[in-house]
Amino acid sequence: MKEFFKKYIGPKAFYLKTAKIAIPLSLQNLLSSCMGIVDTLMVSWIGMVTAVGTAAQIDTLCSMIAYGSIGGTSMFSSQFYGAKDYKNLKKTFGLSLLLALGNALFWFLVATFFGQQILLFYMPDAEIVKFSLQYLDVAKFGLVVGSINFAFSYMYRSIQNAKVSLLVSIITISSNAILNACLIFGFGIFPKLGVVGAALGTVIAQSIGLVIYLSHAIITKQPFFGTFSEMFKIDKVFAFPILKKVVPLIFNETLFGLGSTLFIKAFGQLGKSSMDAYYVGNQIYNTFLFIVYGYGSTIAILLGVKLGSGKIEEAKQDANYHLGLSFILSIILVLGMVIFANPMVSIFKLDDPIVQLLAVQIVWVLAVKVSMRLFNFIIFSILKSGGESKVIQILDSGILWVIGLPSAFICVNLLHMSSIVLVLLITQLEQLIRFVFGIIYVRKEKWANDMTVLVD
Repeated sequence: MKEFFKKYIGPKAFYLKTAKIAIPLSLQNLLSSCMGIVDTLMVSWIGMVTAVGTAAQIDTLCSMIAYGSIGGTSMFSSQFYGAKDYKNLKKTFGLSLLLALGNALFWFLVATFFGQQILLFYMPDAEIVKFSLQYLDVAKFGLVVGSINFAFSYMYRSIQNAKVSLLVSIITISSNAILNACLIFGFGIFPKLGVVGAALGTVIAQSIGLVIYLSHAIITKQPFFGTFSEMFKIDKVFAFPILKKVVPLIFNETLFGLGSTLFIKAFGQLGKSSMDAYYVGNQIYNTFLFIVYGYGSTIAILLGVKLGSGKIEEAKQDANYHLGLSFILSIILVLGMVIFANPMVSIFKLDDPIVQLLAVQIVWVLAVKVSMRLFNFIIFSILKSGGESKVIQILDSGILWVIGLPSAFICVNLLHMSSIVLVLLITQLEQLIRFVFGIIYVRKEKWANDMTVLVD
């Protein structure tokens, strides 16, 4: 037992260093989740939860792929920062911007020319799609701005300056809440735009965030921000080793994002009441993910810096400490979701008591999911720090498509289950399988690689 605690319980200095980065990142993710809560809350007051939730599927796909590309380049940026290689750090930021912009422009065009067809695929209800399309026609402009912000945010994280991202998030989210309220309901001099106002408020708030990010990087002369030539003069000798690691992550997030939205297709067959309850429950679940994503990003950064500076054995031991801490955090998350499910659901205007009860039950099921998702994301972050992108692809999107999605469609279409709560519970089998195989691979310690040697 003593050896067990020695392996998985770290010294005080470890937790202090982890907290220094994890707390700002977690708060940033919490604020982003709260922005989603505020948006959903406000549109629930005008009866547009499903309309906005359906339109957001395109944003989800764009964001997931952006996460794959920018999260992939961040594997190298944290290691370059650890090696004090600022020349390649600038190039890595330039490459992440190019990947983010290419992805955003693609989804902008998809939303412009195929938006209605995609929305009808997810929710074959003409009235809902009409309002979804109104939202999407404005929200699509935020895809480009949001992707650039994402690249800045991850780079600040990689250089262990998460406070900047947190500050920008506070300003952006505050602006979004104020603008949404004014533009949805028409307060003061602002017009009453309804669902269009929700989209416009978000786009303007994102633009404010971009201005702050750009201004701060220029004024403070951040080590990742240079001249156009320093950032974008990228040759194949530099790009190919990075893209070799990044492409599997992009492919993974594309499949995972598409798969995640296909769950909406499966659940959508259960009717509008089930979807209203699901969108509210899922939004609450997303709020509790702030610890998962904030802490997971911290692990990838800290381990990446150690691997880049050649401290391989220290990185392996720290990974065990992180797994031990994850167990404690998972218990806290489950208890928090179960205890606060009812009061959090009650703040949404779900007039039907049956829908409100469904939403509470969905939160209870998602409490099980969040605990396993925490462990799985920590496993992915450990693997990502050493560039094990292909393994992540198999564990993440591979298991989703082989286990998660088939189980959802089998429950709805073959077994004709009408309870979205039961269907959701059954689909959590994928999280358990993912955890078992993931922890086995982490224990083999093949992930502990210094990737700076791959790039000249």
